[in-house]
Amino acid sequence: MDVPQATPHFKYLVAEHTEDAQQAIDQLLNVYRKIPAVIIYRFNSAYETDLANWEAYFEAHQVLKSIPFFLYADQLSAPLKSLVKKYNFIDEIITWECLENRLADKVNFVSKFKRLHLFGAKAPQPPIMANSGKHLNYALKRLFDIVVSASLLLLLLPLFIVIAVMIRLESKGPIFYSSPRAGRNYRMFRFHKFRTMIPNADKQLAQLKDKNQYNTGNNGPVFLKFSNDPRITRFGRFLRNTSLDELPQLFNVLVGDMSLVGNRPLPLYEAASLTTDAWAERFLAPAGITGLWQISKRGKKDMSVEERITLDINYANKHSFVYDMWLMVNTPFAMVQKDNV
Repeated sequence: MDVPQATPHFKYLVAEHTEDAQQAIDQLLNVYRKIPAVIIYRFNSAYETDLANWEAYFEAHQVLKSIPFFLYADQLSAPLKSLVKKYNFIDEIITWECLENRLADKVNFVSKFKRLHLFGAKAPQPPIMANSGKHLNYALKRLFDIVVSASLLLLLLPLFIVIAVMIRLESKGPIFYSSPRAGRNYRMFRFHKFRTMIPNADKQLAQLKDKNQYNTGNNGPVFLKFSNDPRITRFGRFLRNTSLDELPQLFNVLVGDMSLVGNRPLPLYEAASLTTDAWAERFLAPAGITGLWQISKRGKKDMSVEERITLDINYANKHSFVYDMWLMVNTPFAMVQKDNV
């Protein structure tokens, strides 16, 4: 991958070879839990080998199919246009004018279109219910989310201030931890929690993978959780064990990114491993603060990846306003964890 030296509004990485670019993307996914905004390939004499390599790479990394892939050339030509038809992953041929003036708008448009097409159309559908009942459930759920989250934010404001002061006194760094997460239909949003770890804890993630609580092996879905995680601060451990670190997600609920009840929104490196038909169904449910998984297994060590996803899929298939109320009532019993995870 070779990115021309004019990409306004983007931080970019230039790689001389396709293999180097793919290794960099793998590192973004697995270590830094990020995905690139766009991949730009400069047309050159080795295009046949390189494009075949990219095609195989996208087949092995399904979640990356939602990322715009542009072919950069000095000028358009008929042979170049034929490549777009041959390689379906190429979204468009761009020239210097686009890089200089319209790249951000084009990336934004293509990203939204591809996410809707790839994930919205291919995702398995839950059992069909009457439209009136479906709309009523949605309206009740959203109204409940707004009223409860707004009320709790007002009532808990003094507690927010106390927690913020304690976090700042214990360690330098931000009070809140925010990261991109994938929610319903793989829609990405900024997810908020109180910071419970030392600053820059994400950079130490690769060093802890051999201590993963989930035994995932080398293939299949990837979940990461560490028992007695050394990156957690002393006050952060208290926040996690009492679930107080989750309180800032009330802001996510208020603006509609999440619901009070639903499947947990996943870090992008986890969502990237759940794009097959067998697993994608869990993304049909709204993202939530609490849900079936939390009240069933939270904080226990005997959780398998398959069991966790099965619980998420079960909720996606039968969630309703009444079922959400039952889960809310049972949530307090699961709030205090039995293990430092």
